[in-house]
Amino acid sequence: MGKNYIDIENDQGETLRYRKHANGRGLIAHGAKVHASALVEAGAYVEPGVRVAEGAFIGKGVWIESGVIIGPGARIAPHAHVGPDAVIGGNAKIGIRCEIGAGAKVAPGSILPDDDSVAAGKTLITDRRGLRHIA
Repeated sequence: MGKNYIDIENDQGETLRYRKHANGRGLIAHGAKVHASALVEAGAYVEPGVRVAEGAFIGKGVWIESGVIIGPGARIAPHAHVGPDAVIGGNAKIGIRCEIGAGAKVAPGSILPDDDSVAAGKTLITDRRGLRHIA
């Protein structure tokens, strides 16, 4: 049986240890809490202090920075980036290559289409069709 973790050195010369999540083999940093039913695909990185709720999906190549909260049933498509301290509400859908800024909020059930973004500190609220509402 191979090892179930990997050590990576960051830009500051610190070594961070990541374990492979049992459901998808994505890399989860020490100090992050990811529900067992969440799917974190291989190639995704979840940094320390992140909380991922039940039934969430994190696609390959996604980078979730420190302090992020991801609600139940949220879906983050491949190659998206979620900045530090952002909040993704339950059942929200984040498209491919999307950028969520630091401290941004995506309301529960909201939809962010592919290649779109939410600026740092802003809130995204959409209806079921993805039409934006003033926040």
